[in-house]
Amino acid sequence: MNDYLDPINSVGMAELTDSGIALEFLLSAKTGVRNLSIALTETATPTIRKLLQEQLDVTIALYFEIADLMMKKQWLNPYDLELQKQLDIKSAQNAVDIANLNLFPGVTNRKGMFPSPPKN
Repeated sequence: MNDYLDPINSVGMAELTDSGIALEFLLSAKTGVRNLSIALTETATPTIRKLLQEQLDVTIALYFEIADLMMKKQWLNPYDLELQKQLDIKSAQNAVDIANLNLFPGVTNRKGMFPSPPKN
């Protein structure tokens, strides 16, 4: 049984975390585009309409910047559905695996696990 409080067991976690954060950021940007589009169509004031249009343009650019980064890192493959399906299956399995980790073991004393600070 692995001790998941031991840093050695977090190898590779940064890549999984980065891709997950990027996906959440992409979905948030997409939601922003949708919400700004709705607000833009329901606004009667020209000043507010102009402000919303500018913000919509910025949010669309952000969405594509995030998507381009994710494609470059191969965290997103919108043009290869089979590869994207495999990534989605892997992500789902990772989520299940993380949910099944024993993250709160009975013994949490880690004294001596990390190097002691240098003595003056």
